[in-house]
Amino acid sequence: MQLHKRDVVDAATALLDDYGIADLSMRRLARELAVTPGALYWHFANKQQLLGAVADRILEPVHGERGGWRARIVGICGQLRDALLSHTDAAELVSASFAAGQSEVMDDVLTQLGAAAAEAGVTAANAELAARSVVYYVLGFTADEQSRMQWDAAGADVAATVWNQNPSARFAFGLNLLVDGIAAHSRADA
Repeated sequence: MQLHKRDVVDAATALLDDYGIADLSMRRLARELAVTPGALYWHFANKQQLLGAVADRILEPVHGERGGWRARIVGICGQLRDALLSHTDAAELVSASFAAGQSEVMDDVLTQLGAAAAEAGVTAANAELAARSVVYYVLGFTADEQSRMQWDAAGADVAATVWNQNPSARFAFGLNLLVDGIAAHSRADA
């Protein structure tokens, strides 16, 4: 049986969902696929490239939005959060891949968010920074949310008032703060 790149990404994504990012190793993946670890390097030069491909697989549901700049930012960020929540440790994995420049989908997300920020009136010099700030919020919020879900699943009794609130409402509140900040920054530059 010939091993294809998509088979490697499928198996790696399944391992991520079953065991988490800490147990997603090239050796374990090779065992799962019944190949030698060297066979994986035919498709991916290193683990970072593999994780970038897994990140892109996780982010497949994220696509462009229609409407005004505000609706596009809110819509894309909501899709991003939903995609991250659909896989174990996805926020951590995507964050690492994003930091290493290994995710093509995140590059597209940044482009879309930067265009929306520019449409809002953010200067060209700051549009990408605005986009990155929004992405950092989504990644950080979702990583925190996934950690909390893991603590809850483990039966931990972590009492905090903010955790008793609806996570979607908390996410929307923070995102709206950022979007309002983009609007205010745009007016300040005018």
